[in-house]
Amino acid sequence: MTREDMTREDMTREGTSAAGATAADATDGAASNEGASSTVASSTVASSTVASSTVASSTVASSTVASSAVESSAAPSEDPARALRQLRSPRAVRERCRAVLEHVLAGGSEHFRVDLGQLGSAVRHTRDAIALAYPDVKTIPFHSRVNHFRVGGRDRLGELEGHLGAPRDRARALTDLVVTSVLLDAGAGPDWRFVEPGTGIEARRSEGLALASFHCFASGAFSSDPARPHQADAAGLARVTSQALATAFQVSPENPLVGLEGRAALLRELGRAIGRERACFAFADRVGGLCDALANRAEKGRLPAELLLPHVLEALGSIWPPRTQRFGVELGDVWPHPAAGGDDETRGLVPLHKLSQWLSYSLIYPLSAAGVEVVDVDALTGLAEYRNGGLFIDTAVIVPRDPAVLERSHAASSELVIEWRALTVALLDRLASELRSELGLDARSLPLGKVLEGGTWAAGRKLAAERRNGAPPFAIQSDGTLF
Repeated sequence: MTREDMTREDMTREGTSAAGATAADATDGAASNEGASSTVASSTVASSTVASSTVASSTVASSTVASSAVESSAAPSEDPARALRQLRSPRAVRERCRAVLEHVLAGGSEHFRVDLGQLGSAVRHTRDAIALAYPDVKTIPFHSRVNHFRVGGRDRLGELEGHLGAPRDRARALTDLVVTSVLLDAGAGPDWRFVEPGTGIEARRSEGLALASFHCFASGAFSSDPARPHQADAAGLARVTSQALATAFQVSPENPLVGLEGRAALLRELGRAIGRERACFAFADRVGGLCDALANRAEKGRLPAELLLPHVLEALGSIWPPRTQRFGVELGDVWPHPAAGGDDETRGLVPLHKLSQWLSYSLIYPLSAAGVEVVDVDALTGLAEYRNGGLFIDTAVIVPRDPAVLERSHAASSELVIEWRALTVALLDRLASELRSELGLDARSLPLGKVLEGGTWAAGRKLAAERRNGAPPFAIQSDGTLF
């Protein structure tokens, strides 16, 4: 099994035609995005529904042991709700990842050292990627799932929105689409492709899954009301089957897509979450209620970005597999690390929330349709995934103390992977700052969310294509809900 076969498809690349393909796009194939093997992808989605799998079980077991060690050494919290709120905030992600970076810079890590003298190289690669795809930096969109829908230069969202009615109805439907599309993007495997009806556009991996999920949604597959096909409601999601997805995704023995039942089960679990977390969905019976609940928190049409992540975590937290628990609550993409800091029962835990933050970035578009401007977007952090992290390893900013670790596979719950992901988040802030200085821009004109979309992911992918035929820097045994 190759290194790429042991990790899952990244979920964060815009459609290849949004502004032109990079050299790495040609290496990866038309409209492609890195994916996982059948083995990982199938356990990936099944694990997402809290089904048993070897990888997920080992991940939970190791994180549980480590978490218990952390919990036993921490003083009881006088206010568990407050501690939980803090751990779900993007500020906690940023602060605790910075603490890990300072630990490594001080020489305290047995896994890595960080050479800030090499950061300029990562900045140059990022700048080159932006110049190639976005000669005018003002045109860079935020990092978002909606960018995948533009494969082949077609404005599918614009076409759909023409059928969606009033602004708030449009916003609900776009939220239905974005959330379900993200959850269906769990790794296609190397052999699957989707040919778009009507255009003949062929796309693979993440872009292919985006197109397939777009047309699945548009056909009314997630709605229980034939008169209202463009919605994803609890009853409609409850009846999603693997057979229906197989038809919508053009699956056949010659065009295999791994993990169909797991994908269907995850959508059914989403339907249950609507009933469990009713306030998070504005007491509506559809995913789009998520947009209503957030819009209701806006003041004078403005919503701080820092409010998005906690809301997404509360709304969707129950659909993911168990990892680390505090106060009887599953924390999601949160892991133990001895340098994470903290002063309560969450001490020693580093929150990363990669997928939930990507969803948070992706909700900016539906909220804008509702007339809500998301402000202070830089409150959200960089994403702890393997293209951004690979950029820092390939430019020798993050240097393994033992080069042999790059030849081995590692559990997502291992301290080495946790530390690498935390370093990635902290270093993305530093890279963005240096990039802005070189370009003569500030955070308002080039926020981190646009640095991610315009440059770091593409730069990491290009380097991976040149050095490892597109594979990540080392193999990660993931349950599919992280990458």
